[in-house]
Formats: sequence, C-alpha cells, structure tokens
Amino acid sequence: MNKYDCVIIGGGPAGLSAALTLGRARRKIAIFDNGTNRNRVTQESHGFLTRDGIKPQEFKNIASKEIKSYPSISMLDQTIIEITKNDKSGLFLVKTSENKSYMSAKVLLATGIQEEFPLPQIRQYYGKSLFSCPYCDGWELRDKPLAIIAEKEEHIKHMTKLVFNWSQDLIVFTNGHQLSDNVQSEFERKKIKLYTECVKNLHGEDSNLISIELETGEHILRSGGFVVPNFYRPNKFAKQLNCQVDENGIIITDGAGRTTAAGIYVAGETEKGGASSLMIAAAEGFKTASSINLDITIDRF
Repeated sequence: MNKYDCVIIGGGPAGLSAALTLGRARRKIAIFDNGTNRNRVTQESHGFLTRDGIKPQEFKNIASKEIKSYPSISMLDQTIIEITKNDKSGLFLVKTSENKSYMSAKVLLATGIQEEFPLPQIRQYYGKSLFSCPYCDGWELRDKPLAIIAEKEEHIKHMTKLVFNWSQDLIVFTNGHQLSDNVQSEFERKKIKLYTECVKNLHGEDSNLISIELETGEHILRSGGFVVPNFYRPNKFAKQLNCQVDENGIIITDGAGRTTAAGIYVAGETEKGGASSLMIAAAEGFKTASSINLDITIDRF
C-alpha cells in the first residue's frame, strides 16, 4: 500500500498551492481531485497577479504542470469516500470509490464549498452573465443594466451597495421577500428599482441573460447581474475525523490550518466556509502547507 507524508483532498488553488509547497519541501504527497470544483463554470478568473483573466481550467493545467516537475508529488483523479485513523500507528487510511487505499501521516482537506441558489434557473447563467463576486466580474459588467438577485435584506444591502461602484443601472429582485422601509428609501434615493414579486423564470440565449420574468407576467430587461447564493460544504470528512466546528459550522483552526483533530488540516474555502479568490485560496494553501511541513519536521527530528 502506498504511504504518503500528506494526502491532499481537492485540487483547487489551495490544494495545488499546498502540494507545490510540500513537494518543494521534499515531502511525498498525493493530491486527489475529481473535477467538481465550483469555478469550473467560470469563463475567466480575475485578480490573480500575472494571471488576470485566465480560465480556471488553464490555471489548473499550468499549476499541475509545475507540480509534476516534483517527483514526490502524485496527482490522482479519484474520489475519496472514507478516511479513518489507525490509533496504533497514528496513520490515516484513505479509501477511494475506485476501491483503492492509501496511507498517510497527515491529511489536508481542501475540497472547497458549493453554491445553493435562490432560483434553480440561475445555474444556467452562472459564470457567464450572472456572478457572485463583483471583485471578480464587476469590471466586465461595468455600466450595464444589471440585476441583483438575493432574498435576505443584509445580503441585498451589501451586494447592491458594492455593485453600485461598477454600474448604477441596477434593479433588485427579492423573489417574494419584503425589505424594510429604510432600505427601500435608501434605494429610492439612488434611483435603484426594487421588485419584491416572486421570480417566475429567467430568459436568455447561450447563458447570456436577457430578461427576468416575474410571477405577474412582467418581463424586465437585464443583461447580467449578481446573485447571493448560500454556500455549503458537502464534506463529511471533518465530521468523520471529529474536527470541532463553531456555532456556524465552520471548522475550528489555530489560524494556521491545524484543526482540533491531530494530523488533520484545512485550507482555502474549506477553512473559511465561504467564497474566496484564487489568490487568497492559494496563499492559504501555502500557509497550511508550511504548518504541515513544520509538524512533520518536529515529529521526525
């Protein structure tokens, strides 16, 4: 059975950055990725110095090529289904859906998060004309007629105020949820239209939004916009390995990627429990990898 210094679950920017850092530290690493990263629908990624506008898959390909130059790193297209710890040896047994098993001294969870949208139709346009991060995609939508689609008042206020920097032609859709008089008055002063009726459908061509249809039958023309999804982590491993979480379900760490379960680490969106940029996730992968390498060094010195 293959034995590794660290198994990394997730080949996004956090996992890839951690693998590179640990490979350069001469650690034997296996990085598992099954291609379910949430930015796979994104046309371009922005805000990463020297790679602004890069397609996520191209970013991944470049990172993978760099990582493969380090012979101690293995990249495996497999899905992890179970992780257990042998209390006697202190090693972790990692099993995959392909019926393969691996042993590792440390485990890094970098599986990221996934989105749940207030309207199922949003996914058809997500990553092409509807987005969740103005810093990532606001420039491309500047001065266009945009929609803000969200249901909670605090989310609506935050996203609308933020997007107003890129375009002042905004219409807010709450999908049947009412807003306080203060927020409505604030939007009126900025000439931001508000529709509290339920949304019936979204219309467009080739994932490019054209209009939003309300339950009343009215169609409102919009060429793009921003949504506020709920983020969740479809990750059973933290619970399986007895990592403590806080009252919001966020995995508790020491600030450097170590969880409360010895030998288990987290990085990127898995640690944050929320959305992150490529650059921040990659930096956090480096940070956690440094913790892992330090712990292995201390264990074995």
